Amino acid sequence: MSGPEPQRQPAPVVGWRALGRALRPRATRAQALTGVLCVLLGFAIAVQVRQTDTESLSVMRESELVSLLDQTTRQADDLQDQVAELERTRQDLQSAGTSREAALEAATRSAAAQGILSGRLPAEGPGVTVTISDPDRAVSALTLLNLLEELRNAGAEAVQLNDRRLTASSYVLGTDGGIEVDGAPVAPPYRWVAVGEPETMATALAIPGGALAKVQIDGGTASVSSQDRVEVTATREVADPQHAQPEASGDQ
Repeated sequence: MSGPEPQRQPAPVVGWRALGRALRPRATRAQALTGVLCVLLGFAIAVQVRQTDTESLSVMRESELVSLLDQTTRQADDLQDQVAELERTRQDLQSAGTSREAALEAATRSAAAQGILSGRLPAEGPGVTVTISDPDRAVSALTLLNLLEELRNAGAEAVQLNDRRLTASSYVLGTDGGIEVDGAPVAPPYRWVAVGEPETMATALAIPGGALAKVQIDGGTASVSSQDRVEVTATREVADPQHAQPEASGDQ
């Protein structure tokens, strides 16, 4: 008769499996009970806080509630007024900044225009070049002056003759020594450069009996070239007025 079978011993757990089992958290009944109590306590605190807020309002008298509502309304109105004031301030600042920028831009454009018209500044743009050949110096000062007037009447905004800048006060004079422009001698060939609408100026110069026809009558030859861009590089110093004064502003 065989004896009882020997009881099998579990295989030893080694390595990482043993370490994992040793570190695995084990929940006890005490830990579970503690967790349940914490949840119940948190719920009770939340209910108590909410109930306290409700009771604090429920115990207030009607006059106190009305006063609280009125105070809240006034605070909301004050905040709305502050928002409106800040919005007006922002708009005023933007408007003032825009006005200053517009005024500065207008002043800059005006200064540039006055500088070109007075001859203080060089100019460039579409225009024409007129070349007059006069080897015998037969073209008169009056013919050159007529050509200048034709350019002005056709809308020339800046005009140069050789190295001289011509403006509204310029004059052309014939002397024993030749042609003078604003007191300075000029010699042929006469090269004109004018900034303006090219087609208009070229048409004005070429009309029958006009400036170019007079050049040919005097014995010279002339050619006109319309261009998309010409440069008037000559400038002149503008003297300060000796007699004219700006009109005083203000009511008289």
